[in-house]
Amino acid sequence: MKLTKLVGSCDDGDCPTLYLTDRGTLAVQGVQVTEHDLRIPAYETLVEIPVELIRKAVRDNLI
Repeated sequence: MKLTKLVGSCDDGDCPTLYLTDRGTLAVQGVQVTEHDLRIPAYETLVEIPVELIRKAVRDNLI
């Protein structure tokens, strides 16, 4: 899968980031959420990112 960085909260690659995939979907890098009451399948994970990251992507017409 090819990822294109849309927006991130820093430049060193160790921060929440939003990517566009070559499949026409979004991939999200963030902190893995482990304390929740959801039933998540083993092949999925839950990540947390700042709301401002999505707002910036929309505001900049990236998505």
